[in-house]
Amino acid sequence: MIYSFIAHTSPGRSRIFALVKGPGDGLEAVTTLGAGDLDLTGELVSALNCFLADRDEGALGAVLDRLPKPVRLASLQYLRDKCKPALGAYTAWGPVEVVREAVYFGGIDNEIEEYLEGAYAIGLGIRMSNERKRDGGVWWVIQLLSDEVSVRASAEPRTWALPAGAKLLETWTSKQPGSAGPVRGALQVAADATAQGRWVRIHTLLHSHYDVDFEGSGTSEFIVDVFDAPIPLERSDE
Repeated sequence: MIYSFIAHTSPGRSRIFALVKGPGDGLEAVTTLGAGDLDLTGELVSALNCFLADRDEGALGAVLDRLPKPVRLASLQYLRDKCKPALGAYTAWGPVEVVREAVYFGGIDNEIEEYLEGAYAIGLGIRMSNERKRDGGVWWVIQLLSDEVSVRASAEPRTWALPAGAKLLETWTSKQPGSAGPVRGALQVAADATAQGRWVRIHTLLHSHYDVDFEGSGTSEFIVDVFDAPIPLERSDE
């Protein structure tokens, strides 16, 4: 994934690079600014990094329109080819990283509630799903992320893309009236659906109060997706 955009500036030019993380970490060249445009280097890098988080084409275009056509075309081409939208992957402060890849709980009880309450209290992002073990039982797999991702006020409350091929039966959010609280309410919905043999996924997000400059201010929410699909079999490491 594209981690961020950076610049290397010399007396006659600025070269813009994308910092790529994943298998084969490295730098990829994006475009080059000539001597006459060096003063726009910082603005371009900032606009590209903001675009990763908010996909605001207008804000990016306002900077690109002040640059020569080859720079505009090269930047836009790179974004089209390498920076396709990835739901829940970025905040305004950079990419969201995995803090804990997988923690397994045997059932919904006080232990899992306390674990989620702790992660939620310090602002970590949470992704959780049920899996059927090979012995027939069910366990819960929790992944912790470095941050909660914000969504605009008018946007669908979702930062975890729906899986292809699975029919969504119901989405519950902790903003619904009568909730027993974000964590306990989400776990109750998840437990009820699991008892019916349904696949469940839970994640958290920050639902902004605004549609413009939406990062930061909002309501932290739990989202529970219940699918019209059986609980998937545990993943094999083999």
